[in-house]
Amino acid sequence: MEIVRSVPKLPPRPEEGHKGTFGRVLVVAGSVGMTGAATLTGRAALRAGAGLVRVATAKSAQPIVASLEPSYTTLPLAEDAAGRIAARAVNTILNAAQENDVVAVGPGMGQSAGLRSVVEALLGQDGLRLVIDGDGLNNLSRLTGWPGKCKANVVLTPHPGEMKRLMSGLYREHSEAGRQEIAVRMAQSTKTIVALKGAGTVVTDGRRVYTNTTGNPGMGTAGSGDVLTGVVAALMGQGMNDFDATVLAVYLHGLAGDIAADRLGQISVMATDLIDALPEAFQKAPCS
Repeated sequence: MEIVRSVPKLPPRPEEGHKGTFGRVLVVAGSVGMTGAATLTGRAALRAGAGLVRVATAKSAQPIVASLEPSYTTLPLAEDAAGRIAARAVNTILNAAQENDVVAVGPGMGQSAGLRSVVEALLGQDGLRLVIDGDGLNNLSRLTGWPGKCKANVVLTPHPGEMKRLMSGLYREHSEAGRQEIAVRMAQSTKTIVALKGAGTVVTDGRRVYTNTTGNPGMGTAGSGDVLTGVVAALMGQGMNDFDATVLAVYLHGLAGDIAADRLGQISVMATDLIDALPEAFQKAPCS
């Protein structure tokens, strides 16, 4: 196992670059009552340098998501009776995915049979660069044999509870192994990049392992993971490979948390503070 200790660098921006040069990110997220998750992911992707961001969300949630950030575009999707993205939205989502470089799916979307079909359809897209977080992972955990159906290039960003559900769905067992061993096993058996969040977030592709050194307990707040999802997707869209983008995103996300905690104290940090601290994190990180 190769231990990665250095943080990769983000490629410099070409002088002739434009918004299409720096990555098109599609965020499939949110539901009625969970519009903040979609907004945080989209806003974080923009702050992390994505050239274009489009947030696709349930039709009833779309006006709220659109009103919270003018710098991304939105796409209203067919919804079910509970205000969640419905299965009949699949074709709309897949068409939008073809127009973008990276898709991030899951934050605040809820769980249902329809949403499981959405996640399964995205997994089946050959070569799609896909980040799965939050309820995307919870829906994924209930898809039988999903690694064998996966044609996309996938990054999973579970917290320990989501990882436990993924493990139970795949192996029907409870593991007492350490965080690194669990993350490596998941990455190897599913052929994905795994970022197991928590103190000392572990990033692995099953061959290489990076353990993060930034971050603090103040980041244990609602929406923090949604921000990380947006940062990962944005860095992937800017030309980094999936592993390097995930390592750098985790480092920057934690550094932004440290900056926010220095300003506000750990107790008062909110997810929006992490986004506000990202510019300084980019300036301080050894990656520019």
